[in-house]
Amino acid sequence: MKKLFLGAAVAMSTLTFAQQFGVKAGMNVSSLSTEEGLSDQGSKIGFNAGVFMNAPIAENFSIQPELLYSQMGDKYNQNIAGTTYARSRNLDYITLPVMFQYNATPSFYLEAGPEFGLLVTAKNKYTNESSNSTIGESANYKDDLNSFNAGLGLGAGYYFTPQVGVTARYVAGLTDIFKDGNNSGSAVKNNVFQVGLAYKF
Repeated sequence: MKKLFLGAAVAMSTLTFAQQFGVKAGMNVSSLSTEEGLSDQGSKIGFNAGVFMNAPIAENFSIQPELLYSQMGDKYNQNIAGTTYARSRNLDYITLPVMFQYNATPSFYLEAGPEFGLLVTAKNKYTNESSNSTIGESANYKDDLNSFNAGLGLGAGYYFTPQVGVTARYVAGLTDIFKDGNNSGSAVKNNVFQVGLAYKF
């Protein structure tokens, strides 16, 4: 995994023609799914933030590698005697999306490409939703999960000015979050919808 990130960094450094650098940040709406479809858990709100480089590779086409901190996971609510309790599964990753973009106009683009992730932390947080108070948090159990995560992203973006734009992307998970033998059911995969702002220097 470290070699993958190192190789991506080297590849980014070789794209020295007309490239632009920038920063981006936004909101994640994440969930988990199985081979049968969505799990019985709900979606969870998180954030993403990081840096990117955009470089043309052909007329109307460009490549955009990014390095992001991205919060994923899911949330489960349960009502007991009129009180709502929640369990949030917080899975935080350092992600490396590599998006191939089609620039339909100078301001609007469509994109698709792979995303690779490295798990940083995995914790469960328990809250009393009725009183908006935290009950407790589990220890970091990332050693029980796969450290590597892969997904396929599809998205679009629009720049109001040459520097400032809005972005939207959906990333469908391709790999099981659990290590072999740590999950008795079918594969469980990350899924996340992201919206945010981007700024090019």
